[in-house]
This record gives sequence, C-alpha cells and structure tokens, in this order.
Amino acid sequence: MSPMPLRGFAVASATAVTAVGSVVGVASGSSAQNNDAQAATATGATLLADLPADQQAQVQTASLTQQADAVAVQADASARKDAEQAARAAAAKTAQAKKAAADKAASERAEAKTEAVDSTASFPVRSSYTVAQLKAMAAEIVGSSQFQCFSNIVDHESTWNYLAVNPSSGAYGLVQALPGSKMATVAADWQTNPATQIKWGLNYMNTAYGSPCQAWAFWQVHHAY
Repeated sequence: MSPMPLRGFAVASATAVTAVGSVVGVASGSSAQNNDAQAATATGATLLADLPADQQAQVQTASLTQQADAVAVQADASARKDAEQAARAAAAKTAQAKKAAADKAASERAEAKTEAVDSTASFPVRSSYTVAQLKAMAAEIVGSSQFQCFSNIVDHESTWNYLAVNPSSGAYGLVQALPGSKMATVAADWQTNPATQIKWGLNYMNTAYGSPCQAWAFWQVHHAY
C-alpha cells in the first residue's frame, strides 16, 4: 500500500484525536456530547482504518500524548492551589501563635503592676531580718503571681542577704544593684532597708524585662540580668 498523502495523514490525525477526546468526555459524564462523540468516533475509526498500521499507531500515540498533557496541566494547577492553601494556613497559625505570646506577655506585665504594692508603702524597720521575714515582705510587695520568679533571682544573686556586697563588682543588696546607689531613687535607706531594695528590684525587672518572670527567663539563659 502506498503512503498516504501528508494532508490526508494530518486530517486523519486531527479527526482521530478529536474522536478520542470526545469519547473521553462522554466517559467522564458529559451527556450533552454523546451524539457528537459517537459520530466523531465513527468517522475517526473509518479514517484510522484507511491508514497503514504504523501511521495508525502514530495517530493513536499523538491522541494519548495530548490527553496526558492535559491531565498533567490540571494536576500541576491543583498542586499549586493546594500548596498556596497550605502556606496560607501555616502563616495564619504562626500569626495566631505570635499574637497569643504577645497577649500573654502583656497580661503578665499588667498583672505584675496590678498586684505590686505602691512604692511608697512602708514596712517596720528592724535591726535584722530573717530570710522568712524578707520573703514575706517581698511576696507582699511583688505579688503572688510574680513572687516565685523574683525569689529565684534573689536566691541566685544574694541568697536573701540584704547586706550582700559583690567583692569584684561592688553590686549590693538582695537584687545586687550595680552600683548599689541606684536604689536611692526609691529611698535613701537603700543600704539597710530590704523593702527599699525589693521595691527598686521590682521596678527594674518590670522596666527592663516586663516582669520578674521574664527577668528570670533571661537569667536562666545568661546567668545574669
């Protein structure tokens, strides 16, 4: 059999591809195309039958390749859409976590300021104090929600010795203010009155870190504050 003219081969290929594509459309549930698909299939089958076997294979391969390309394009679009949705969801989750952390920090700062006793509050001056008395004083000044963090810092800085002096730096008192004279901003008796030292320490922690608990978190990492 002589080879089919190029124009005839092109027409046959196009018709066959259309026919196969129509059949696929019918299989996917498009009832409106049923009659056209059947007609196109019959025409395509007739033209394919007129072609040599190798040319029939070429036409069928072209049809399948076209269908595969279409499916691949749809799959890529679906994958991009899924990736974009996942990225948006992750970004929203991260934003919510950051907001929750910020809200918690703000709440702790507000709570610490609400519970703290006014810096003008006075306590009886004693010639000496026990650790239990110093802790009770600090709990009243600092407030219950922040006291343990405040206490942890004092434990490490001075072991609750309000007369403690660092021999290297000269830092002084319960919270080891450096220099100790900074505490004069609260009262002139900063060297002998632990209440003055506690009030200054609380104000410093609130100002520098937001709260005693945030100061303690910093201390655990740096072993200083």
